[in-house]
Amino acid sequence: MLATTRRAAQRIAQALQARARPDWRVLLVGERPTHAALEALRRAGGAAPTVVVASGALWQGIDVPGEALQLLVIDKLPFAPPDDPWLRQRLARAQALGADPFSEVQLADAAMALRQGVGRLIRRAGDRGLIVIGDVRLRRRAYGPALLAALPPSRWLDTEAEVDAWLGELAALTRASTTDRSTS
Repeated sequence: MLATTRRAAQRIAQALQARARPDWRVLLVGERPTHAALEALRRAGGAAPTVVVASGALWQGIDVPGEALQLLVIDKLPFAPPDDPWLRQRLARAQALGADPFSEVQLADAAMALRQGVGRLIRRAGDRGLIVIGDVRLRRRAYGPALLAALPPSRWLDTEAEVDAWLGELAALTRASTTDRSTS
């Protein structure tokens, strides 16, 4: 689970911990080091569902290939906070150069961050998984297509029934893969 702020990551982790089944592990990066949370995710290997909730650090530069990571949830589109001083300087510079500050800076940065976040799920050619982006702006705002263009081609699932069917396919593939490994 990738959140755009530490506060959101903390709230999400608390909500998941309160609702998770007893056999589930919910790990909040920050309460434990990033490498420890990732190692726990890699070791889980399907034995106990493990949810890692993070902001910042896990949006880029981590590698959890294969079946250890099959679901990625992104809470919001990764736009920088408008009060960020570095962002304000970059927006002012873009405007001074005659460029559209939103398109040239904020949208471009969000597209790169979203691409990096989604890249956490698909690390190798055979990796499969479900990406959930919980921000309706992706489909409702005029800039949505520009953000989608930054992502690899994907099949959209618009209904709960489509998601359930896709998860059933993934579970079958995972079982088949596990069986293949145990008989080799």
